[in-house]
Amino acid sequence: MIPVIGALLLILGLVSGIFLVLAPFGIGPALPGATTWILFPGFTIVGYILLAASARLPVISLASRLAGALLLLLAFGAAAALFAIGNALLQPAPDALGLWYVMGLGLLLGVTGFAIGRASIDPAKV
Repeated sequence: MIPVIGALLLILGLVSGIFLVLAPFGIGPALPGATTWILFPGFTIVGYILLAASARLPVISLASRLAGALLLLLAFGAAAALFAIGNALLQPAPDALGLWYVMGLGLLLGVTGFAIGRASIDPAKV
């Protein structure tokens, strides 16, 4: 049960990040509030910890790499949006601070996920 809750929290954290990336362009349900800003890193980290704490080593490696990949894709999306805004290809509705936030945290947490995934590989199988 705990791995399922962890996976769901991880997904909710990633969805919060997606809302933060899409909000400057008026896409999504509404402008994200402080709750969304807190839930992106909070749910992502807590969800990963719950998933990893109750899983076996191969599952931890897979979950770490998958979470890392998704977070890096999210960070890349934010970086691409910032590039488009900076070159006047897109016009954001409100300020684009959320894009910087998601890009920074996505890069940090994504690289960490890959590092944990690599470190958790069983050396006997390599």
